[in-house]
Amino acid sequence: MIDVGSVCIVTAGRHAGKKIVVTEVLDDIFVKGVGRGIKERKFNKRHLLPTGERVDPKKFLEEMA
Repeated sequence: MIDVGSVCIVTAGRHAGKKIVVTEVLDDIFVKGVGRGIKERKFNKRHLLPTGERVDPKKFLEEMA
């Protein structure tokens, strides 16, 4: 299950192969995520592979700033 704080690998699109942290669940299909070198944007859940790791998204965003 993909929810806030989940670490996922993007499997499609220009960011394929990169890890993101889910910052917000928008609906049944889309989530907002951010990663190193990736500004916060919308991702389709079908294009994400959960790694099973979880982090605090607020701390992650602070580290990136």
